[in-house]
Amino acid sequence: MLLDFAVSALLTLFVVVDPVGLVPTFLVVTHGLPEQARRSVALRASMIAGAILIGTALIGDWLFRSLGISLSAFRIAGGVLLFAIAFEMLFGVRARREGEAAEQAIEEHVRNIAAFPLAIPLMAGPGAITATVLLAGRANGHPALIALLIAVAVLVSTACFVAFFFATPISRLLGMTGNIVLSRLLGVLLAALAVQYVVDGIRTIWAG
Repeated sequence: MLLDFAVSALLTLFVVVDPVGLVPTFLVVTHGLPEQARRSVALRASMIAGAILIGTALIGDWLFRSLGISLSAFRIAGGVLLFAIAFEMLFGVRARREGEAAEQAIEEHVRNIAAFPLAIPLMAGPGAITATVLLAGRANGHPALIALLIAVAVLVSTACFVAFFFATPISRLLGMTGNIVLSRLLGVLLAALAVQYVVDGIRTIWAG
């Protein structure tokens, strides 16, 4: 059970956040900054996003109980939302929107680009928060599963920092075609995970 949950949580969050896919946006947002400043932005953005996801993991179960929302209902709703994100990844809509957000941030001279648009909404956006709440609801308050979810959130945030730290060589290695192919493959995987959430929710309601 622990291994299954860990693998599911890692795949879901990694695909939704997509650390490697965020590299081009990171390069656009930090364009013109010295290397030291760029690394500082990478670290702060990863820490902010990790804190948001950890907080979501801790209050996810409480949120379900407070709002009177069944896990099955949220699985279906969350699955639909994640599928919409997967659709955007498959057809390149997400990449264009992230680029526009980055350009807008630069035009408005945002002081702390680590918080916006990197940490929010690109890293810890609606999709990542929804996925974390879904996983927290699936953990059902089990301390070991919640601890695993927090560890996964930390791991994904660390992966973002590593991807940003090596942003320039990664971008050169993948190239434009590589980034597009990777985004499409992750989109297919996320779509399958989203459908599985919906199926699980419907199955639970049907059985109950």
